Amino acid sequence: MAAGPSPSPPPQNKRAWAPRIWQGCDFFAWIRLLARNRCAVHWKCWYIALTVTFVSIMHTLLRWVQDALYGRAIRKTHITQPPIFIVGHWRTGTTLLHELMILDPRHGYPTTYECLEPNHFLLTERLVTRWLHFLVPSERPVDRMKAGFDRPQEDEFALCMMGEGSPYLTCAFPNHPPQCQEYLDLRGLPASKVNSWKRSLKQFLKRITYKTGKRLVLKSPPHTARIQVLKELFPDAVFIHIVRDPFVVFPSTIKLWRYMYERHGLQVPTFAGLEEHILDTFVRMYTRLEEAKRDLDPARFFEMRYEDLVREPEALLRRVYDHFGWGGWEEYVPRLRGYLASVKGYETDKYELTPAQRDAVSRRWAAFIERYGYDKTADVLKTSAV
Repeated sequence: MAAGPSPSPPPQNKRAWAPRIWQGCDFFAWIRLLARNRCAVHWKCWYIALTVTFVSIMHTLLRWVQDALYGRAIRKTHITQPPIFIVGHWRTGTTLLHELMILDPRHGYPTTYECLEPNHFLLTERLVTRWLHFLVPSERPVDRMKAGFDRPQEDEFALCMMGEGSPYLTCAFPNHPPQCQEYLDLRGLPASKVNSWKRSLKQFLKRITYKTGKRLVLKSPPHTARIQVLKELFPDAVFIHIVRDPFVVFPSTIKLWRYMYERHGLQVPTFAGLEEHILDTFVRMYTRLEEAKRDLDPARFFEMRYEDLVREPEALLRRVYDHFGWGGWEEYVPRLRGYLASVKGYETDKYELTPAQRDAVSRRWAAFIERYGYDKTADVLKTSAV
């Protein structure tokens, strides 16, 4: 595809000192990341690398302290209530659905602080979130959704901070080829690495369970391609899959990764190959999902469209509750209505694609577009260079 203009990235946060996600890594995870990329840090970002090195030592020491104080209790903790996994490509509404699902008081979730400081949050969360809350914005710059240390977050970040491979590591060195792509679906990895990934995820979720005692609602887009592995870990888990118009998902994902590369990268990003990477990852993700669906019990899987969720959220979520037989709807619905009233008037960004971009999405994602009933030709004559 001829590369066309991409949507402009969001304005940069002027606070150059604001934390980068890598500042939650333990020392060994951080050193492995640097070694894998031969310390190819741009000179403008060396102060970040030095800061991360220093704090990563503290994270490791605090992890040892947490293990000494809580290790025995965590080992005795069992995840008795099967997790609820929200899956779907980036920018399909997984965050919105996560926010809605955790309104149920029976549901627990990993917070942003817990995902960025998974090594010692049992020790430090209360203190840090109370006194250093100003370190994180109140809204996500990429889409103005609510943000903060206490908001729900992707457990994928916790795995990165704990030293597991992840496609998200690409954000650190965006000018290198995409990293750890085999971790998107955990295919082609040695059994030892898959087992290590499983142990890390389960260990993190046991810490959250120990803290909350609730059934966990989890959201990470890469899990969309890992359902078969997640089923091995949690045979009774349920999955809620959300999709969205791919002609919105594509430019919105470009905007997301441009922001992540610029804000959290240790290089000055060129964005070379970004569009191709997004097109290819989407196909790989949904190929794995379709494979997994063939072996899933329909009673443990529910699909929805983002467009239906924003149009009739209460009716659609009632269907989810009925499908899984959860009960508790009468206690949940007042909280749901209160949240919906609080975000009334929220507007999503508008995007336009170049003809080349629209053609690429139409061709490369044709199976998805047909499967979920999206329109290849809508507004095709209205597209223009962005």
